[in-house]
Amino acid sequence: MPLAYADRVVFVPGYGRTAAQARRQAAELGELLQERGVAVSYAIHPVAGRMPGHMNVLLAEADVPYPQMLELREANEELGRADVALVIGANDVTNPAAHHPGNAVSGMPVLDVVKAQNVVVIKRSMGHGYAGIDNELYTDPRTGMCFADARAGLGAIAAAAPRRGRPGPGSRRT
Repeated sequence: MPLAYADRVVFVPGYGRTAAQARRQAAELGELLQERGVAVSYAIHPVAGRMPGHMNVLLAEADVPYPQMLELREANEELGRADVALVIGANDVTNPAAHHPGNAVSGMPVLDVVKAQNVVVIKRSMGHGYAGIDNELYTDPRTGMCFADARAGLGAIAAAAPRRGRPGPGSRRT
């Protein structure tokens, strides 16, 4: 639902997107949103994926324009202006617990997806990331969880998205 009315969407790809081989589906959903006039960008954490720079390479392979790929500092600025942050399998790199002392991710630079007006997380479960702690993002009241692997979740969202224009008053909401 938040994507139907968004003017600015930031995709936040993580290892889950890579493991599900969903890079093309993310790019296709981004293209669909852009056709509707939505500003789309991709927030890249320096260690997302299997090695530094992995997400940039995978997104480039999916024909995502390089100017849409935002590094950590620029991504965090954009997330503060986003209507929706669409998190795809990223766990520890989006955990707001990094801003609190005394846990496994304390002090780690993270993508501040909680600054977006709405957050949609596509993930198979609410399981822990490599740090082994709960992600506070998943219980934030502005976060909606889509329990699916990245490919299936992105496909379902794309299938439900209106193809042209924005839904008007009285439109069926899905």
